[in-house]
Amino acid sequence: MESQRKAPIGRPRGFDADEALERAMRVFWEQGYEGAGLADLTKAMGITRTSVYAAFGNKDELFRKALERYSEGPAAYGPRALREPTARGVATAFLNGSVRTTTRPGYPAGCLGVQGSLAAGAQGRDARDALNAWRDEGLSGLRDRFRRAADEGDLPADVDPAALARYVMTVANGIAVQAAGGATRDELQQVADLALRSWPSD
Repeated sequence: MESQRKAPIGRPRGFDADEALERAMRVFWEQGYEGAGLADLTKAMGITRTSVYAAFGNKDELFRKALERYSEGPAAYGPRALREPTARGVATAFLNGSVRTTTRPGYPAGCLGVQGSLAAGAQGRDARDALNAWRDEGLSGLRDRFRRAADEGDLPADVDPAALARYVMTVANGIAVQAAGGATRDELQQVADLALRSWPSD
């Protein structure tokens, strides 16, 4: 019983780790992996470098945790879209989610997963690899869902599910790049709607 009353060894963190990670995610989202220096990160997170290392590890580890948070938060529209009952519904939800997330008020424009390491050099290789794997996972999810749709007769027999998945992902990535360049939500919604007009049908 006595051991249960003892305080944990070491000082308490003294900051909200969840909130600090949210702020780090926004820095990486806005500035990319390479553009986000430790000074930018610690200032936004409101903690010291020592606290960053103790709570989150080095910059690469912090970036991976921020990407996980992004996947579970702003980018959660992707996994949700896969649960739509039809292939067209999947594509619609995926592209509309991309438009909303990349133009969300109060958040950086564009997509952390697309912009995070586009200009990263050798030092950003781990971040670039993490983002490549992240994008590949999203593409695989769409491909597998469209394959199921093809098996169920929800897509025409002559449609290549892998090519269709890459088409949807390419449009979504383009939406993210355009959003980062200043395109408005209405403008990008028009792009999504236009892309869906060419959806394959019998």
